Amino acid sequence: MILWRLVVWPVAVLAAAVVGFSAYAVLTLAPLAPWHSLELKEEFEARRDGQLDFAGLLALEGRLFDELRHAKVLRSSDLAEELSSRFSPSSWVARLTDAPGDAASGDVYTAPYNRTFELVPAERRGSALLIHGLTDAPYSMLALARLLYARGLHVVVLRLPGHGTVPAGQLRMTLEDWRAAVHIAAHHAASLASADQPFYVGGYSTGGTLALTHSIESLSDPTLRRPTRVLLVSPAIELPGIAVLTRIIDALAFLPGLEKARWQEILPEYDPYKYNSFAVNSTRQVLAATNTLARAIEQAHAAGLLDKLPPVIAWQSVVDSTVGAQGVFDSVFGRLVGEQHELVLFDVNRLAVFRSLETARIAGLPELLPGLQRPHTLTVVANRSDASELVVMRRRAPGQSWTEIDTGLAWPRSIVSVGHVALCFPPDDSVYGFLPGSGANGLPALGSLFLRGEAGALSLPLSVFTRLRSNPFFALIAARVDEMLDADFRR
Repeated sequence: MILWRLVVWPVAVLAAAVVGFSAYAVLTLAPLAPWHSLELKEEFEARRDGQLDFAGLLALEGRLFDELRHAKVLRSSDLAEELSSRFSPSSWVARLTDAPGDAASGDVYTAPYNRTFELVPAERRGSALLIHGLTDAPYSMLALARLLYARGLHVVVLRLPGHGTVPAGQLRMTLEDWRAAVHIAAHHAASLASADQPFYVGGYSTGGTLALTHSIESLSDPTLRRPTRVLLVSPAIELPGIAVLTRIIDALAFLPGLEKARWQEILPEYDPYKYNSFAVNSTRQVLAATNTLARAIEQAHAAGLLDKLPPVIAWQSVVDSTVGAQGVFDSVFGRLVGEQHELVLFDVNRLAVFRSLETARIAGLPELLPGLQRPHTLTVVANRSDASELVVMRRRAPGQSWTEIDTGLAWPRSIVSVGHVALCFPPDDSVYGFLPGSGANGLPALGSLFLRGEAGALSLPLSVFTRLRSNPFFALIAARVDEMLDADFRR
């Protein structure tokens, strides 16, 4: 009887989760649009396309975007004519990216940085591979790519399979597809730098997970070139435990009428470079990516290889509602020894007026810092004091005292933190910038829209338009990249 209960109860709980989530999806999520079910046949798949070289990958991607551009289900859809749709050739989103489609023919527009791109300097001094995050597009790496390109690096920014086209791409993409594409792009990018030139690998969010995994694998795989440095922005290291439920919650989605059970969120697609709708499979694949990284770290540690890992620098917001900051703080940098590794934490705005509003998980950081000893270099970007909006950097290398560096920057009024989606973008970014005047063609950037009103007034939560989408302290990332390049060019 006890054995029977041990078998039946877990099955019953899982069945309840599946049925409950399916009911939630069907009853509460918005209706599916054509872009939630469109299957693009030219999307990269590891099992079919894993042996391609980089030129072959780009050719396949070209056919994919031709297929998207002429997709009849999008061209004939009334939804595609909405002025705020990323799929409308006449939308203000198209004008914002300065890449309208052919409105006369009805072709779906495709913004330029939704696909893999390269920045090629006149005189090559090194190379880099950058990888965007989950539901994002290569655009999220554009600002960092431009910093590297300006100093002479040939930069390859990869589009991960399933991204940059239609949200339905999330339904079929797999970690194996991502990793195969990363290996192809990394081999190409590495070949562009001579043995005495720097070669960087970097990524944002899930792209950071893939970049770090690839770099660790290069320690034991002689066919992979070891990067000179690893650059991480808001890397996805650990996910909430509840993410494991995504392995089973869409189990009934194959039944007619339950297609919405494959989605965690269904929202209007107004963002030109990021899906707003979020598939269950997306969580499933990023969970697989973080688990793969965790195993790679453990195996490298057991084999004594972590000491050979190239210098890692990560930029992370102390408060991160997407992936949290604890994973990178403990699981990664808790294992990295040496001042060559640096974790840069962007603290919250510590003005005294906000003190009573801080959450428990971040309130204690200032008190911890004086005695905090880390095996790597730790830099904290924070208020000079709780009476000042001026921002300083406090830096401490292993075994040394804290040093304080003036930045010449200050917290903008009404901004209380940075966050997961903001770190990659300068404050005047044409799509996500928050500064007045950010935008293109006379249109305001999405990040500068600050809408207020009653809950339920829009089809999107009003919080979408208050979350910071760009980084007021991006200049500090730019300065650190310059320091890094100066050091590597001198070698």
